[in-house]
This record gives sequence, structure tokens and C-alpha cells, in this order.
Amino acid sequence: MLQKIFKPKNTTLIASNDISQVNVEMDRYDRIFQGSRGYGFVDFDVSAKQAYWHGGFWKHLGYEDSDIYNKDEPSKNISAGRSFIKLLHRDDRAKFVVSILRLIRKLPTEDFIFRIARKDGHYVWIELRLDALCNPLGKVTHLSGVVIDVTALKETEYALKMSEARHERIIQSSNDGIWEWATKWRKKKGGGPDEYERVWSSEQFSSRCWEMIGFSEDDDEVKEGMSAWRRLIHPEDLNRFEKVLDDHLHKRSTVYESEYRVRNKQGEWCWILCRGMMECDDQGRPMTISGTNMDITALKLAEKRVLKAKEEAEKASQAKSEFLSSMSHELRTPLNAILGFAQLLELNENLTQEQQSNTREIKAAGKHLLELVGDVLDLAKIEAGHLALNLERVPLSRTLNECVALLKAQIDKRKLNLKVLFDNIDSILIFADPIRLKQVVLNLMGNAIKYNKTEGDIYLKACVTEQNHVRVSVKDTGYGISRERQIELFQPFNRLGAERSGIEGSGIGLVITKQLVEQMQGTIGYSSEPGVGSEFWVEFPVVNSSLSKDTMKHRTFNDPHKPELKITEHKKILYVEDNPASLKLMQKMLEYFPNLDLTAVGLGVQGLYVARSDIPDLVILDLNLPGISGYEIVDILKQDPRTKHVPVVALSANALASDIEKGKAAGFDHYLTKPLNLNELIDVFNDLLGSSTNTPQ
Repeated sequence: MLQKIFKPKNTTLIASNDISQVNVEMDRYDRIFQGSRGYGFVDFDVSAKQAYWHGGFWKHLGYEDSDIYNKDEPSKNISAGRSFIKLLHRDDRAKFVVSILRLIRKLPTEDFIFRIARKDGHYVWIELRLDALCNPLGKVTHLSGVVIDVTALKETEYALKMSEARHERIIQSSNDGIWEWATKWRKKKGGGPDEYERVWSSEQFSSRCWEMIGFSEDDDEVKEGMSAWRRLIHPEDLNRFEKVLDDHLHKRSTVYESEYRVRNKQGEWCWILCRGMMECDDQGRPMTISGTNMDITALKLAEKRVLKAKEEAEKASQAKSEFLSSMSHELRTPLNAILGFAQLLELNENLTQEQQSNTREIKAAGKHLLELVGDVLDLAKIEAGHLALNLERVPLSRTLNECVALLKAQIDKRKLNLKVLFDNIDSILIFADPIRLKQVVLNLMGNAIKYNKTEGDIYLKACVTEQNHVRVSVKDTGYGISRERQIELFQPFNRLGAERSGIEGSGIGLVITKQLVEQMQGTIGYSSEPGVGSEFWVEFPVVNSSLSKDTMKHRTFNDPHKPELKITEHKKILYVEDNPASLKLMQKMLEYFPNLDLTAVGLGVQGLYVARSDIPDLVILDLNLPGISGYEIVDILKQDPRTKHVPVVALSANALASDIEKGKAAGFDHYLTKPLNLNELIDVFNDLLGSSTNTPQ
């Protein structure tokens, strides 16, 4: 309905039927306007200073009828006079009044777009589209029009301005150049009616594109544009530049990206990273391609320095590896004599008690020096950022028994009861690092000792699961771990509150254990109940069910007794070694086994001659021989039909894991490292020669 804010002085009476017709028309106009998403009509009587509103404008702003029309106090009506002006945003009031006055005076006027307060205090953007109506004398009598809420439009406009400003700031801060190349299509000369060819119609480069290579707007190159830019591209890069661009234009690549060199104004080469993307017309043909140029000269120079530094670091690393390998070899060679002859002295039953004690001291010092050599090699691995594992087939029962022996004193001191439950694991092998596997078991058992109750129980169990995995579990009857704190297990330096118990520890043992187990292709798990105890277990795949020659890599120098040779027949052994002390040691060791006939030679060529002329039952080769290496000798022997079935054993001071793998790959039946362990040597003889002999009954 029409809402009259101020009552007109002169009112014309209208017949009731005419009034009904007017209402029908107004309802129709109201529906049409609402359908156009408008929010009302306004009609302002200039001479009477009266405003008439129709539609839902004020209700859209949250106002009630009592706010719009107050019969008793017309001045308080929000739609009239100063009350209406007060609802406008203070920054828009003066502009609104000026625009109204200019419209009344029939002067050019801007759009009536302003902010007006809702009843809840928030502002919305409103547009008045008014038209001035004049009397016969040409004087404006009415301002009439529609009211539209343009808040969404203004918010979008504001967001667009912010986005443009943000992009402008980004472009300015990035210091990149901007370019755009436009294309057009023309009929191809001599082609059919539907054949078109692409031509570049315009090229635009921002000033920054040229500034980064030293040119200004006054230079001829800048005025020439793309043709000059192409001339500046390095000849070796121009074809690649063209190909990448052509691939993008033919949609063989989604993004245009190219790195190339450009000669700057000083004649030096600069590196440019060019990125862009094209826009196509309705037929899918390229219209424009826009992008940026980035100066990456400094990045390329830094990349060159990094590559050079990387090469130098690799050379240094290679030199260090060669030095460590050489040092290990040079130290192990004399250790071979020290520990080897110490073993022989222990086998001598005629030594006095003092001589036996001296021999043990020599042997202990040699073992300590051997451990130092290993520590130096481990240090190199730690400096590289990781400790590589030497995975091999390991007999599980031996590792577990060694751990029990090492911890027996601690178990007895705490008055704990250790119960060992092994279920048919004597012949079980797993693929692991023997040292790290022992570290895992010692850590789990050590925790069971530390966190157990006095006179409590420890259960060490090992069995084979249905999935052909071997499970090793360590269970204690200690204090257990609460369910709330179990999620904190395997967190470094987290001792789950035990730091206040007086029990020593760092909180990293389980973390290291978990990492080692997973690197050895195993899994770790646990269960715990407060007041009852905890159980930790590890599982590894079973790789073999019987011992093999690979398991004999575990060496010990502690057994002073002569090992048992299970071969009764006479066997011919050929030993090729250029070190006199090593030759003498082998001769002295085999004197204890009369049925082994040893032939020792110092030259590789001589060893080949002996092996072919008097076929031995087994050959032992040093790898670093003068004239011809042990690798070459084993290759020749394995290809010769007369000697290809003769087992060949490497005996070398090259003891790195890579050396051992290289030896096995070369065809050696076994790889022994110096210092030579007599027990291990006899195990090799039993393994490689025993299959064709009769063992004692």
C-alpha cells in the first residue's frame, strides 16, 4: 500500500471503484518490482517536502510500521526529513544532499549510491534511481524512482579492488616483468576455405622486462619489442624457447614454462624464467598468452656453486672412504699376525702360567685395537647422518644366549628369576644385523630388569608363529604402564614419569630399538597392565631353517681350545698371499691338522699355475696381490673346466660390508676377513670340504 509520511494539504477524493482499480494496479507493479529484486518505490513531493514509500524497503532494513509512520509525531518518522538523513552513513550524508539539490536544479548528478543503517546498526548499500518531473513552467515538482539494495555488488566491487591491489603489490614486490602476446587468425594463403594460420597481432612487455636486462624505454630494442627480444636470446636456447612455446599453443603442455639466457645491455648473459598460460576463443584457438619473466641469474649462479660444492664433497667423501678402507686394511694386516699367533700360543700346552697370562694380555690388546678400527668406521657412518646396518643371516638362539650371559650378573644382583622358554629355535635364522639385533634384545631385557620388582620374574620367550615369523618376547612382573601413558611410548626422552623414580635412563632406548627393528624388516609391539607388568616383543621373518656358511661371520677369539676338524681324509689347500707374516701364520695354524696339506705361494701368477697343474681341494686367496688381483684369479679359476668346482675362499683385510658383498658377487664361496680367526677358518673347512668326506662316527 502507499505509505504517506506527511499528509498532503489538498486531497482529491476518488470513487471507491477507482480506488480498487488503483490498488489492483499497485499490487501488479509491486509484484513486478519484487520480481526484479527491488526493494520499493519512492516519490518525493518537492514543494510539499513530503516523501511517499511503497514496497518492502524499510522492512528489508528491519524496521516496523511504527518506525515508518507515526501519526502523532510525524517528525520522528525515519523516512522523512532530517530523520532520514541521520540514518545515512556520515561519509555519505553531504554527498546525498548535494545530489538531491542538483537534481532539483536540473544539474548533472551522479548516481544516488549511499549507505544506510539497518535497525540493528549495520550498514547496507542502497541505490536510488530517481527521475525529476516538472510542471508546465519547467520547475521540478517530484522526484520519483525505485530503491535497490546493492550491498552484494559493492562488496564484490570492494573485494575486486582489494584483489587488484593485492596482485599489484605482489607483482611489485616480486620484481618480475609482465608480458602479454595476442594472436589473430587469418585465412591461409593457398589453403582451403577452413584453413587458418596464426599471426602475432600485438606484443606488450612491461618496463620491468627490459629493466632486468639493463634496457630503458628510450632504447631501440624496447621499441622493436618481440623481434629484438628474440635476437637477444642465446642461440643455443632459442630453439628450445620456440619449441616450448609451440607445444603450449598446440596444447601439448598445460603451462608455458621455459628457462633461457638473454644477453643484457652490457653484453653479459642473464638467465630468465618465463612462465605463462594462454586463453582460447570459442573454437579452442589461442587468443592471448600472458605471463611473467623472472630474473634467475643469481639462482643459476648459486646452483652452479652448489653443484661444484657437491662434486667437491663427493670427491672428499670418496677420498675419506678410500682412506678409511686403506687404514682398515693396513691395521688389520698386522693385527692378523698379532691375534693369529696369540691364538697359536694359547694352543701351546707347554707355556708356563706367566706366559699364558702374557698371551692373554696380547690377545686382549689386539681385540681392543680391532674394536677401535671398527669404531673409526662407524664414526664415518654417523657423520654421514645414518648408521647403515649390515644385514645377514643370524642364528637367533646364539644371540639370545649371549644376551642372557651378558645380563646374568645384573639379574642376580636384583634377585630376579629369569625363565628362558625357547620353542624349537635352535636352527632358526633371521635376516638382521647381529650387533644391532643383540642391542635390541639387551635393551628390552635391560628394561625388564630396571623396571621390575625385587625378586620379580623375567620371561624370555622365543617361538615360531603360524606366519613363519619368529617372535621374541620379554615379559616382567614390574609396575606396568598406565593406559593413559602407553600412547607416549616410543617418544624420545619420555620416561613416562620414571625420571622421578631414581632409576637411571635417558628415555631413548625404546625409540632406538623401534627404529632398528623396523630397519631390519621386523615389527615391535607391547602390552602392559599397571601393577601386573609389561611384555614387549619383536617379530622377524624366518629366512632359513638350518645353519649355513653365512652364519659363521660371527667371530670370537675367546676359545683357547683347538677347534674340531671334522675331515679325516687328506686335503690339499692352496694359499696365495704376498704378506710373509700371514703366510707363516697359516702354515703354523695348519700344523695342528696333519691331514691338511698346505701349499703357500706369494704371487698370483704362481698360484694360478699351481691350481691348474696340481688341482687343490680348496683355494684361499688374498685380494690385494701384486700383478694380478684375487678377483681376477677367482674369475679365471671359475671359468676353467678343471678348477670351476674347486671352492675358493677370500681372506682379506678389506672388511667393509661393501667389500664383502663385492667378494661374494665375484664368485668366492666364502669371504673371511683379517685378523684370521682359527675357529672360523676350521668351520669354513668343515662346511666346504666336509660334504665329500667321511666324518667320524
